[in-house]
Amino acid sequence: MSLQTQQLNELHWMMEMLHTIDVGLVVLNRDYTIQIWNGFMENHSGLLPGDVKGKSLFELFDEIPEDWFRRKAESVVLLKNKAFTIWEQRPYVFKFNNYRPITGTADFMYQNTTFIPLMSTTGDVSHLCLLVYDVTDNATHKKELEKANINLAVLSQTDGLTQLFNRNHWQKCLEQEFKRYIRNHHTSTLVMLDIDKFKVVNDNYGHKVGDDVIKHLAKVIHEQVRETDITGRYGGEEFVILLADTNTNDAMIFTERLRKTVEESVFIYNDIEIKYTISIGIAEVLPTYKSASQWLENVDNALYESKNNGRNRVSVYKA
Repeated sequence: MSLQTQQLNELHWMMEMLHTIDVGLVVLNRDYTIQIWNGFMENHSGLLPGDVKGKSLFELFDEIPEDWFRRKAESVVLLKNKAFTIWEQRPYVFKFNNYRPITGTADFMYQNTTFIPLMSTTGDVSHLCLLVYDVTDNATHKKELEKANINLAVLSQTDGLTQLFNRNHWQKCLEQEFKRYIRNHHTSTLVMLDIDKFKVVNDNYGHKVGDDVIKHLAKVIHEQVRETDITGRYGGEEFVILLADTNTNDAMIFTERLRKTVEESVFIYNDIEIKYTISIGIAEVLPTYKSASQWLENVDNALYESKNNGRNRVSVYKA
């Protein structure tokens, strides 16, 4: 075999390899017209090399932001060094559909792209090479993991029965609100409430119905509070509501409305109408409080004052 034949064979093998590798390969001249377009790009775009050669990249692919691409490319030419773009920064350069069954949840192919300067024999950058990597599997798995972590964080803060905040998370919110008060002296009011004679409901109808009554009350509370209010299940049939930037008078208006709404509502179980009431205590944060626990203890005392004075009423803690 002659040297020339060997060199032609090696060139043929190299071109075959570049055409069949599972990575996109595009070569552009300095006018951003396409010179080389390998099999990966052909398969995902549906455009043959003959269809794209000598044509402007931006005319063929209008999804590519021209200003951004030119800035990226010119920095590669100027510095004569590689540059990269990853899917977290920009999901794709070429908007190719995703046909991979494993990652069928993604509508398009996520891509990492490498920009490589190609030198002429004089040492000047004459062409730009793009390597396009399909990273849809990695991107999709990372997104699913992030979503799962978010869902897990929500579950760790949520009471399973009522879907309100659980006691652990709610008390953390109370501690933060108390620290905010120490710093800024923004008035806030704490509300604690529970279902009157709840044991009678459990004794007469069973604990399953008791749980349904608790869920019914949680729904009523959720409908009455503002988005900025922090609501949680304190335990059993007890609930707590943190009314940020709210004084005692405004808290009285809110709690009276809530009390009347519950009193007038009806929970139906097997065609049986179950009516119930709630007792409420409220306590505005005071400069004399040394801790959030003291604030919580005082609103608990106000709740028991409502219970001791006949139930189905609102009581305000008086220092």
